[in-house]
This record gives sequence, structure tokens and C-alpha cells, in this order.
Amino acid sequence: MGKFEIKTDKSGQFRFNLKANNGQVILSSEGYTTKAACENGIESVRKNSQEDGRFDRKTAKDGSPYFNLKASNGQVIGNSEMYSSTAAMENGIASVKTNAPDAGVDDNS
Repeated sequence: MGKFEIKTDKSGQFRFNLKANNGQVILSSEGYTTKAACENGIESVRKNSQEDGRFDRKTAKDGSPYFNLKASNGQVIGNSEMYSSTAAMENGIASVKTNAPDAGVDDNS
């Protein structure tokens, strides 16, 4: 089963990563000023990850596919790594859908 990991970055902001059961990061958050806001972001990922329309599939300037997960208000709540192919990106989206709803939280902040 996947897990969310909360950490504090160099500027003191809280961030989370969603990791698959193999330990690979499949979604990363923006920086939050409070831990409570970061925890709300995790809840938003759990909820919004179940709606395919919330995944904004993109292509980087170098042609690498990636995705953003958006909340119902359109705000980006997480982004993926760059993938080598569209199929790999779709597998990443499937992994977020599978792992996010029941993922535990490790607070490393």
C-alpha cells in the first residue's frame, strides 16, 4: 500500500509526496505554510484522485509527458515526475488512483 510522506523543505514550508508501495514518488505537492494546510492537501488528493477528469495530462517542452492533479476549484494539488512515454504516465495516474485513497501518512516534518 502507498503512503503520503510529509516533510519540511529548506524554506520551512510543508510538502508531501505520495509514494507507491515500491517506494517510488508518484505525486508531489506544492509548499504549504502550515502542517494543517498540508494535511488538507493530502485529503484533497484522496478525494480528487478518484475522478479521472481531475488529472491534467501535459507535455513538457522536451516532449516528456507528465500530469497535474487538480482540485474541484482548478487549483493544482500535486504534480508528477516526467515520464518516458504516455503509457508510463497513464500507469502513474493509475497508481495515484490506486494508492491515494487508503494511503497512510508518515510525518517526517
